[in-house]
Amino acid sequence: MMAEDEDFSEETQGKRGKKDRKTKPLPATAEEVEALIRRQKRNLRKAWAEGYLTAITAMLKPGDLAVDCGANMGVVTERLMQSGANVVAFEPDPYAFSILEQKFAHCENVTVVNAAVGVGGGTVRLMRADNFGENPEGASVKSTILDGGRRIDAANSVEVPLIDFPSWIREQSAATGEIAFVKMDIEGAELDILEKMHSDQMFALVRCLVAETHERKFKDLRDRYKALRDAVAEAYPAGKVNLDWI
Repeated sequence: MMAEDEDFSEETQGKRGKKDRKTKPLPATAEEVEALIRRQKRNLRKAWAEGYLTAITAMLKPGDLAVDCGANMGVVTERLMQSGANVVAFEPDPYAFSILEQKFAHCENVTVVNAAVGVGGGTVRLMRADNFGENPEGASVKSTILDGGRRIDAANSVEVPLIDFPSWIREQSAATGEIAFVKMDIEGAELDILEKMHSDQMFALVRCLVAETHERKFKDLRDRYKALRDAVAEAYPAGKVNLDWI
């Protein structure tokens, strides 16, 4: 009996220990509830993206072409590189690109390109976040070629090359066949590209494409984003074209 009593006591103490831990208060206002729901949805999207990328890299093979638009520091580029596929990584911000270039300097199957992607070629103004000077590594993910983004300091900008991405896709497809994978996280510039690809039926040239859309940052474009989402969802399965990347 003594051993059983001691075991019970330890279990009880353990449970009490957990109960004694401080917990965050439950959301009390409608705004707090909405914020919690958004955070949960974001967590679910992140989990989906991680699983999807794992599946993609498992299916990629040497000779496939994978494209990382908005490569930043190369987290996704590295996963794609490890599959043995040929990887092209576009990154417009000179700061982020310098790190990307060093990271993949000796990787024969990775090509890094210091350019923005869009519809039309030439040069374009790349605007940086208002905290870029304090935290360039963290803020570089927000650099954008679109006016009107949240927390963007238009005065802090640099001129960068602009690649006509739909034309580039056509050229690569003609040269190598189907493009295996495209990941797009380009801070608003995705809208023009995806609209063009959809209207010209260019998704047929890509085995699968994922994109993070930025309608929360560009309120004036929300109607266009919704129309694009509706059209893509009607035309393609989520495994073919998915706009919920994160």
